[in-house]
Amino acid sequence: MPHSYLKKSGSAWVTGAGKGIGRALALKLATRGWTVAVSARTEQDLLSLAAAASGLPGAIVPIVLDTVDVIATAAAVQRIQQEIGALNLAILNAGTHRAISAQNFDPAVVKSLMDVNFLGTVNCLSAILPSFIERHSGKIAVVASVAGYRGLPTAAAYGATKAALINMCEALKPELDRLGIGLTLVNPGFVDTPLTRKNKFPMPFIISADEAADIILRGLDKGRFEIVFPWRMAVAMKLLRILPYPTAFWLTRKMLPKTSA
Repeated sequence: MPHSYLKKSGSAWVTGAGKGIGRALALKLATRGWTVAVSARTEQDLLSLAAAASGLPGAIVPIVLDTVDVIATAAAVQRIQQEIGALNLAILNAGTHRAISAQNFDPAVVKSLMDVNFLGTVNCLSAILPSFIERHSGKIAVVASVAGYRGLPTAAAYGATKAALINMCEALKPELDRLGIGLTLVNPGFVDTPLTRKNKFPMPFIISADEAADIILRGLDKGRFEIVFPWRMAVAMKLLRILPYPTAFWLTRKMLPKTSA
């Protein structure tokens, strides 16, 4: 994929676009002149986004979608391609978070996060890959998390879904390169969004959704495989990833909530 790929206009799809990073990305792409199909589960969020994009050089096309539904996702992609043409870029950003502990280990929570964060992305990939492969072109960005690098307290479910996304992207990258399709893995640290505002613990190096979107677009412009931020969080988590288990567990035990036994 050439450098400065995103400096030209095109057709894009952003999932999880109702709030946070997805919303910021959609607005920035529309500012660059892109036509952006935006999907989320809440219609009001999408209508608010479309209104915020009024007057921008590009356009926002709202599509209410729960990516957990594989049939609805395939139908949405077909509709997007009919309405705005062949996709040049897909940013698969939809995701959610719920804390889980050993004392309250609930299979339903694990399944719900796996359905949204991992299988929802799988459903999107299965819908867009055939046309990308047929054209030998297109760019895909998958939003995972630095939480996928190493197991962290209360993130046994969330981190597992993000680790699965990281592994899947690493596995797909060589083949997609050969097929002429760009694949980028986005691993954010803490970003100020409605979701993270529910956290009841300190969030080091937190940045705004606008800052996160700028970093992601710069990384896509440069054709990077991994975009990870903020840099201090990235360094900390990459170091934690390679530490031997005794040292890593000594550190992660310090992250346990104070109320835990």
